[in-house]
Amino acid sequence: MKLMRFLFIALFAMSVICADAQKKYEWKQASSAGYTYKYVSNDPTSARFYTLKNGLTVILSPNKKEPRIAVRIPVRAGSNTDPADHTGLAHYLEHLLFKGTDKFGTQDFAKEKPLLDKIDALYEQYNSTKDEAKRKEIYKEIDKTSGEASKFSIANEYDNLMAAMGSQGTNAHTWVEETVYEEDIPSNAVDKFLAVQAERFRNPIFRIFHTELEAVYEEKNRTLDEDNWKLQEASHYYLFPTSNYGQQSTIGTIEHLKNPSLKAIRDYYYKYYVPNNMAIVMSGDFDPDMLIKKIDASFAYMKSKTVQEYNPAAEKPIVSPIVKDIYGPSAERLQLCYRVGAADSKEALLVTLVSSILSNGKAGLLDLNLNKQQKVLSAGAGKRQYKDYGVFVINASPKQGQTLEEAKDLLMGQIAILKSGNFDESLIKAIVANYKLSEMQALENSGTRVDAITDSYIKNKGTKWNDDVAELDEMSRITKQEVVAFANKFFGDNYVLLYKRKGEDKNIVKVDKPSITPVETNAGKQSVFLKSVNDMPLTPMKPVWLDYSKDFQRAKSGNAEVMYVQNIQNALFRLYYNYDMGSYNNKYLPLALQYLQFLGTDKYSAEDITKQFYGLACSFSANAGTETMNLTVSGLQENFTKAVSLFEDLLRNCKTDETALEGLKNRLARSRANNKLNKNAIMSALRTYGTYGAKNPFNYTLSDEELKNLKAEDLVGILHSLPSYQHRVIYYGPTSLTTFTTSLQALHKQPASWTATPAAVKFDRTVQTANQVLFADYKMVQSEIYWVRNLDQYNPGKEAVVSLFNNYFGAGSMGSVVFQTIRESKALAYSTFAILQTPAKKEDNFGFIGYVGCQADKFHQAIPAMNELLTDLPEAEKTFDNAKKSLLKDYETERITKDDIVFNFLANRRKGVDHDILKDIYAKAGGLTFADIKKLHNEDLSKKPYVYCVVASEQNLTMDDMKKYGDVKKVSLEALFGY
Repeated sequence: MKLMRFLFIALFAMSVICADAQKKYEWKQASSAGYTYKYVSNDPTSARFYTLKNGLTVILSPNKKEPRIAVRIPVRAGSNTDPADHTGLAHYLEHLLFKGTDKFGTQDFAKEKPLLDKIDALYEQYNSTKDEAKRKEIYKEIDKTSGEASKFSIANEYDNLMAAMGSQGTNAHTWVEETVYEEDIPSNAVDKFLAVQAERFRNPIFRIFHTELEAVYEEKNRTLDEDNWKLQEASHYYLFPTSNYGQQSTIGTIEHLKNPSLKAIRDYYYKYYVPNNMAIVMSGDFDPDMLIKKIDASFAYMKSKTVQEYNPAAEKPIVSPIVKDIYGPSAERLQLCYRVGAADSKEALLVTLVSSILSNGKAGLLDLNLNKQQKVLSAGAGKRQYKDYGVFVINASPKQGQTLEEAKDLLMGQIAILKSGNFDESLIKAIVANYKLSEMQALENSGTRVDAITDSYIKNKGTKWNDDVAELDEMSRITKQEVVAFANKFFGDNYVLLYKRKGEDKNIVKVDKPSITPVETNAGKQSVFLKSVNDMPLTPMKPVWLDYSKDFQRAKSGNAEVMYVQNIQNALFRLYYNYDMGSYNNKYLPLALQYLQFLGTDKYSAEDITKQFYGLACSFSANAGTETMNLTVSGLQENFTKAVSLFEDLLRNCKTDETALEGLKNRLARSRANNKLNKNAIMSALRTYGTYGAKNPFNYTLSDEELKNLKAEDLVGILHSLPSYQHRVIYYGPTSLTTFTTSLQALHKQPASWTATPAAVKFDRTVQTANQVLFADYKMVQSEIYWVRNLDQYNPGKEAVVSLFNNYFGAGSMGSVVFQTIRESKALAYSTFAILQTPAKKEDNFGFIGYVGCQADKFHQAIPAMNELLTDLPEAEKTFDNAKKSLLKDYETERITKDDIVFNFLANRRKGVDHDILKDIYAKAGGLTFADIKKLHNEDLSKKPYVYCVVASEQNLTMDDMKKYGDVKKVSLEALFGY
């Protein structure tokens, strides 16, 4: 589905679909507060579409659920509009829009500008010079001049501005036809926000460029290690051999990355960053009449300019299969890729529906015939839609002993079933009903709204929002006959088949590390503009704390404690059977819960049960963590009794199925083997090994022998026993507590007394007494480095200083000390962070995790860079003030609602806290000083031993390289994974 699917009102009954289809979603016009706007009738987002005099589109969707505003500023320009000789340019520009203007990001622009002009000229020389020796000399001069210019710059002042006003999620992304800037601000910070954004786009200055360029190099090298990225690029390349959708990489070619032109980037900015090619999209707590006036006043300076939209030449039809092999170290899988028509075409709508008929996660053809029957490890389908074209992908991962070609034949078999019409026509109505079900909740989220509206703006400037809002109604009118006719026309030999095979990718050419002298970040400095914004008055905003005695109700149903929150928003319910029991109590429990989805009862097969849930617009899930477990049923309240009865019958009366068990064993064996090919899984295992030692939660799993000897009756016995163990019932839904408990007593039978919960296995954290390096070999360009250290036992009084320390030191924001130093100043990584972790229960310990992901040839620079920060905490007064302001504003605007209230209560109770601990943190954090976080740093981190967890290729990093940092232990995959 398009993002538009998140934007429809509730389905209160299956019969409502026909009535809904009669609704009209028409453009209307209205005026208010001196401004004329358009809107779509029956649009549940109540979005107003304004066009200002200079052509700037403003789209406002009020949503009073919390005192925040989600913002997107989209520009209709991406890699499709990159110059052919400067691919990656739009993405470069996105990075540079965070560097400030002549008013912020600088201490003295008059002195900085001549140096920046010189850097511009040097890059033009560098770009046009072919002789490598001369290029090195020019780069030395770039590096030298950049160092001089950095004495005047203030790195990441934009992030400091946003953090100080309490913005969250400061970010941006570039893709084929868009660049989008993202924020989430407190509703009382609108004036500050608009002042910063209006200035940001007025006259951006491309400073601190060569270190940011190196960050992009790092980003490029990271994609070389990601097989999923390779598949995505290949699908576009072969589906679109003519247009930029396939022929221009968003991140850019290595050749173009090595030869950037600031002049070309600046020309691109002036060409596309104009008001008639941009929008401001906001959803949240605001008065649109007041907000539109402020936006107009802030952005009236922008001047309209003619923009030539990218209109690709028509792609020729694919007349025979294009089959390609993609190599890399990760597990094997395959993709069948088809080209789709334009976003506003009937074909795009039909493909959306066909995608869900094939795969909706529950009752699609792939779901029932392949996944439910365990004929493959996994299979699915989905569509990525752009303005002019789309990409439809059907994918599969083979099970143990199955070839990619065999998996491909199974996918083709399901396409044949679709083309033959061998599916129930009621599936179409069920698909629409289930989409509307999921959209009930999504509609409440401002971030979802702005993403959906932004997507519409990128594709057609929002002019077809009426069609987007009406999409599900249009889909509900499509008949089975139309689907079958379309499938026979759409699915032919017109596909690209990509086989992701395990093996060495011989086409990888990494971007080499240039020699970079660290630049000044001037973190403690601030511009006059920053001070003026920070001095702007804010209407005080009071935090709202949970009161557990009022915000949810408690009752009893049989022996079970009931925790209840009423849903006053829509007709949905969520019911949980919540257990203080998990895999630590029984390591077979997660497997039993997996097995459940493949089982039937005397009355129904597993497929019948899945179809019934989907037809009811309800679902169930069963998931065990290490120490807790949830059995969940959710969906339309009107179908509560049927759905809960169906789940109870399945749980209590499921029957053994030997065929299903053999399929599960096969798939588990393949999944376990695939995990050993996944660098992220390997790193997670290595980190856990560093935290707990050889016996740890990650490798607490079944041995190969135990997996082989699994018995169906044992797993079914575990499932049948679950209602006898102590658990609590959590309900979020529209019915009253009394009505709910009465109905639950009839549906959920409980024993007279609970069965004793099995004792949980215990894992002891290691005590670091000396530096150690744990190493796992993986064929990759990058090196992944984690710092691990265990700290003292949980103390709720420490949470405030830990939270403030994280905000200041390195919890991921661009203004943090770690990011400023390692990425901005030294250009050692694209991604880096450091954080003190708060335990989930009172018996556990705080811990420290630091991370740098860098090229292997930067390894010996990256480790000392982080170690310097761990030894001596840099003091930057303004950065600290911003970190504290940001933390306090987060708490002032955070609202915990719905069933999250109960889970918040349970989480705090596990910590030994009987109230909303955020209230304590907020009260204490306001009085903390830099001395407090310095004390924490000295006691917990400075001059302490660490475990360095390293995943890299032995071809790029030797044991001798790592011995400089501690005793080295190469950990085998068997030791890491436990099998």
